[in-house]
Amino acid sequence: MTTSPGPTASSPNGRPRVVVVGSGFGGLFAAKALRRADVDITVVAKTGHHLFQPLLYQVATGILSEGEIAPATREVLRHQKNARVVLGEVVDIDVEARVVTSTVLGRTTLHPYDELIVAAGAGQSYFGNDRFAEFAPGMKSIDDALELRGRIFGAFELAELATDPAEVDRLMTFVVIGAGPTGVEMAGQIAELAHRTLRRDFRTIDPEKARIILLDGASQVLPPFGPKLGEKARRHLNEMGVEVQLGALVTDLDPDGLTVKDSDGQQRRIPAATKVWAAGVQASPLGRLLGDRTGAEVDRAGRISVQPDLTLPGHPEIHVVGDMANHPDKYPGVAQVAIQGGRYAAEQIQRRLAGKEPKGAFRYRDKGNMATISRFSAVADIKGMKFEGFIAWVIWLVVHLFYIIGFKSRVTTVLHWMVSFLGRGRSQRVATQQQVYGRLALEKVGPGFEASKTGGPKDHADNPDEVNPEQQHDYVGRRTA
Repeated sequence: MTTSPGPTASSPNGRPRVVVVGSGFGGLFAAKALRRADVDITVVAKTGHHLFQPLLYQVATGILSEGEIAPATREVLRHQKNARVVLGEVVDIDVEARVVTSTVLGRTTLHPYDELIVAAGAGQSYFGNDRFAEFAPGMKSIDDALELRGRIFGAFELAELATDPAEVDRLMTFVVIGAGPTGVEMAGQIAELAHRTLRRDFRTIDPEKARIILLDGASQVLPPFGPKLGEKARRHLNEMGVEVQLGALVTDLDPDGLTVKDSDGQQRRIPAATKVWAAGVQASPLGRLLGDRTGAEVDRAGRISVQPDLTLPGHPEIHVVGDMANHPDKYPGVAQVAIQGGRYAAEQIQRRLAGKEPKGAFRYRDKGNMATISRFSAVADIKGMKFEGFIAWVIWLVVHLFYIIGFKSRVTTVLHWMVSFLGRGRSQRVATQQQVYGRLALEKVGPGFEASKTGGPKDHADNPDEVNPEQQHDYVGRRTA
């Protein structure tokens, strides 16, 4: 293992050192808010890009490329002279010595800090059933989206080859688990893909006969939007051919399908090759690490309890923002909370360093909720005003374009949206075997890979090396979809 000492104990120019953990909304907006501050900023993140997570489902369904929603962090901060970007996964935070430790490919780097902003976000939660991740990828990373793209398009390709009607039905059944905004948007786009984009592309199968199921244990679709908009979204999904099944809990998952327990206690089996998990989130493990180091409470979702000013008790130099923070006012885990929290933490740091009184408690300004259902149709709840249909869709369009970083990304995104929304095409339908099998290969590299991704060890039911040539066709069919 190679160890890099990182910055010296005191910055060469004597300026305060600010370490930002994470390049998501909270971390990136905090770093940008410090662009004029007399500080040295180090942004440490596991990936080299800033991910616009709300549009991941459009990568998974072939509308956008990954580059359009994930600009390189270095490119975003290239003109910010006081900011430095470092690739690495944070594995330790010494709150007494004020040192962050990160690793990448066996190299360990130490990052001393005077002020620390922790914005490591959250990953997918399988509620203790981490083995489900093998059969139902989440929607939290570029890798997830590309793997799902391969599974979705691959399911139609394999259905075209299948001769057993039961196998065709299994391959053409798509189940989305979780009826929040991500699940609704994903189910709607799979329906549009089957009913519009692919309907003339095959000769043996009819993609319009694909079965799309949206499952949730709750009693309504889109709970944060209220019953009125939730019901409208449910009805619109039904009109699109999406089966909305509420009060349904997933009790088991395997390559061939899933087992569901309904509200009446009855269990049933749904044969389905492609499953998408959009049902829950778990905060970064750094929340628990900081809890151990500082004594702050950590909830079941891994979020650490913060003071009203987003700092940890007894550590005013540590600011926790976004999905990791359990604020006394119980703010939701949405992008705007992270953005506003990052900017607030940056302002607090500048005030502290200038010897000024800190601002009052952090207050989230709710800018509303919105979700697309299909092209030209969405629902939005903005400051108590509820919109639906085309007007809500236009609002969604403008808001998302505004927050996409980079002029080039905005232009190409608009062009690809025109192809998908005005026409029938999808500009990003390429899916490779590496995208589908890549995660399985990485799991074999080291036992810690998947544990770090899902928050726990995995039980691998199927091993690619154990598939004999006679079983290979069946194996590919089960895995690809």
